[in-house]
Amino acid sequence: MRTSLMALAPVVAGGAALGDLFVRGRARLQLSRAKHPSLSGHARWSRRIAGLIPFYEYGDGEFFRSDDAPEAVVQQRRDGFARLSQLYRDRYPRTVAMTRRSSEIISDLQFTASYRVPFQFSRRVRDELATGSFLQSAQGTTVTDLDGNVFYDLTGSYGVNLFGHDFYKQCMQAGIERTRDLGVSLGAYHPVVAENVTRLRTISGLDEVSFHMSGTEAVMQAVRLARYHTRRPKLVRFCGAYHGWWGEVQPGVGNPTPADRTLTLAEMSQRTLAVLRRRRDIACVLVNPLQALRPNGSAPSDSTLVAGGRQAAFDREAYAAWLRELRSVCDARGIVLIFDEVFVGFRLAPHGAREYFGVQPDMITYGKTLGGGLPVGVLCGGHRLMRRFRDDRPADICFARGTFNAHPQVMGAMHEFLRRIEEPDIRALYEGLDQLWDNRAASLNARLASTGLPVRVANMSSIWTVLYTSPSRYHWMLQYYLRAQGLALSWVGTGRLIFSLDYTDGDFGAVADCFVAACVAMRQDGWWWVPAGAGSKAMQRRVLSELLSARLGRRGRNSD
Repeated sequence: MRTSLMALAPVVAGGAALGDLFVRGRARLQLSRAKHPSLSGHARWSRRIAGLIPFYEYGDGEFFRSDDAPEAVVQQRRDGFARLSQLYRDRYPRTVAMTRRSSEIISDLQFTASYRVPFQFSRRVRDELATGSFLQSAQGTTVTDLDGNVFYDLTGSYGVNLFGHDFYKQCMQAGIERTRDLGVSLGAYHPVVAENVTRLRTISGLDEVSFHMSGTEAVMQAVRLARYHTRRPKLVRFCGAYHGWWGEVQPGVGNPTPADRTLTLAEMSQRTLAVLRRRRDIACVLVNPLQALRPNGSAPSDSTLVAGGRQAAFDREAYAAWLRELRSVCDARGIVLIFDEVFVGFRLAPHGAREYFGVQPDMITYGKTLGGGLPVGVLCGGHRLMRRFRDDRPADICFARGTFNAHPQVMGAMHEFLRRIEEPDIRALYEGLDQLWDNRAASLNARLASTGLPVRVANMSSIWTVLYTSPSRYHWMLQYYLRAQGLALSWVGTGRLIFSLDYTDGDFGAVADCFVAACVAMRQDGWWWVPAGAGSKAMQRRVLSELLSARLGRRGRNSD
């Protein structure tokens, strides 16, 4: 009998191993299916492929005919480019000169200048359509450069500028005055901190608050605390979402090291919910509400416009339904749901995304506008999740600090911001907010359509992006025509336009006039000529062929 059992042991062990292999294989397949099929959804592959892309650039001829345009169109483009280049030299000499000098010693300027447009065109554009990165002043909805040129500001200071430049000047000045006597004394708190916390608890619907120096830091602490209290290692982020430059929330291109404890899954996907229901190692799920404008799409930038396939659309009800499902699954599985409102906080509603979408998360991170114009990151959470130590295990702590956390002047400016957003004139800006900005987008789209221009806009309230209705290798040129018409854009170009809420109908009407005029000028200069039967996929295939030729050494770095 013993001999028979011993003989069966290998068979049983082998069966168990096969069973375990089957279970793990099924789990792995389920995880793979929950990822978005794009490269953004596969962090490791995106990093590998990015490392294989070779540099090459277009010479004088190919720069203007990368789409095989006829000679007449090529000449239109040459002439238009020359006129635009001369206009930039005449209009922005001091601003550009300071930017060029500074770019030799400021690494950020080197990066942004290189990635404004597709790299094949970049060097010539930097030389002949140099943009300035310095401003002399800001007022209301406008900014002024070193040469005295006034622009309507569509940068939104990358999310900070919600209520207009004058509002933040006032917040900063009031904050300095209120905390002047304490100066730079750190460690102890100025009394405004207590008032700020009281208001933040009301806004967030959560119990406790911690202060940080940036949104990235606030997200880092939220994830760390979620892992500490759940004793689970994995965080889930969604394809395309941005949560700061910290490595574990940026696992793909841009991060030189693997983020092995991060799962990048598809948003608004039942397969993702199935993964969340099954796995036992997920500590938290990060949600950036801005993704409602482009679920599973990376932040749009003109440097990626090799054809015309950019897409975006906002469906508030659909995204709210998704968040409710996600909330339910997280509740059932003990997963911490974190809203990252560093960018959209206070832009959608006075109490943020939880009010706007009707879903209460376990933690919320804020930043940008909350500092009243000064740098800040804030984390709000429930008592249980915010606790950084265990009463029964005194050496088991979750450490986080920062020398400048709760800096007096920052807290003073935040106090002014939180006080003023409760005033009737600011509250009035939220009344009919979506309808106002939806109507403005619709009116601009109607003008663009009636003029036969291949451009449209899509919006999530006051956050806009520019879309293109026909393929072209030169959509990225629009940002330079827009600047020439007096519209200030961020370095990502037409990928994101951010309006402050102090834009009047008159201000917006002027912006719309400038926008249409820029599009008309670009069309007149031949940039939107399209070969018969051409499509975005054909243009993408052509670029892929160029990349392959360059990789195989069949194409020089500078080719015509």
